[in-house]
Amino acid sequence: MILVTGGAGFIGSNFILDWLAHGGEPVVNFDKLTYAGNTLNVAALDGDSRYRLVRADICDRDAVERAFKEHGPRAVVHFAAESHVDRSIHAPADFIQTNVVGTFNLLEAARAHWQALEAEKQAFRFLHVSTDEVFGSLGPEDPAFSETTPYAPNSPYSASKAASDHLVRAYHHTYGLPVVTTNCSNNYGPRQFPEKLIPLMILNALAGKPLPVYGDGRNVRDWLYVGDHCAAIRRVLERGRPGEVYNIGGGAERKNLDVVETLCDILGELRSRGAGRYHDLVTFVKDRPGHDRRYAMDTSKIEAELGWRPEESLESGLRKTVRWYLDNADWVASVQTGAYRNWVETNYGGR
Repeated sequence: MILVTGGAGFIGSNFILDWLAHGGEPVVNFDKLTYAGNTLNVAALDGDSRYRLVRADICDRDAVERAFKEHGPRAVVHFAAESHVDRSIHAPADFIQTNVVGTFNLLEAARAHWQALEAEKQAFRFLHVSTDEVFGSLGPEDPAFSETTPYAPNSPYSASKAASDHLVRAYHHTYGLPVVTTNCSNNYGPRQFPEKLIPLMILNALAGKPLPVYGDGRNVRDWLYVGDHCAAIRRVLERGRPGEVYNIGGGAERKNLDVVETLCDILGELRSRGAGRYHDLVTFVKDRPGHDRRYAMDTSKIEAELGWRPEESLESGLRKTVRWYLDNADWVASVQTGAYRNWVETNYGGR
């Protein structure tokens, strides 16, 4: 059995579905079910004996320890995190609690569990899922981030993830806990909460609302389809070396404005706007404070050591993503609560 934290969120739910579809062992999903956690994400597993949901907070030390004692996982895959940069700028305290204190609680419980193991001790793994944002920002000609790039986080979110990465590394160095860390580039795909760029653009476009693009729209990100990310995590969990870090990227650097324009093209093909064009909805808004200019990932290590490469191009992945949102109107309606609408209107409208 593996313990997955944050498994009702975007990447976590996609991972659980992917893991079980590939014959993986049973999963316990440890999730607080915050605004970004949605049981509809894993509704396909209702009644499946291989899956169990534990609704609890990784900041609750007692609940974390109970989960380890009750389920005795042979591995932990740690997705649970506050992950939205804009929210971290407005309310950083939640990010410190969840991403730093919550990760500490998991590490302590995992260490006690691992130290008590006997025959299974060598097989235990703690896989910590992190982000490229811990490395800071790149210039136009700078080489891509590697696993040895110095940390230089620029937002409360990335600083909290950097802190959690350092804790994970320290638990390996100090206690010998068999940890593996992955740093991924910007994910996109089905089931992503629509505060992030790609689902926000899709849903705003379909509703005829402005498509808010920060600054000049020329900030560059490396885009990774979530299905490719899940495949990489499976590979790292199976074959990654304890104590190592692996970068996971999609090999798809694009300016934010170019991504939005591509989405408009795909939407125009799949669902016509009539007389208007989705491109006409693009609206430039005041830039995010401290907005990193460029991210790019060097994935040569995971390719050479573990044989993983992304399968989706950005264009094929975006097309799959748009189709998913068009085909899942009930899911979309379920996440667009009054609180969500207020957040979007307050932070992405009229600036």
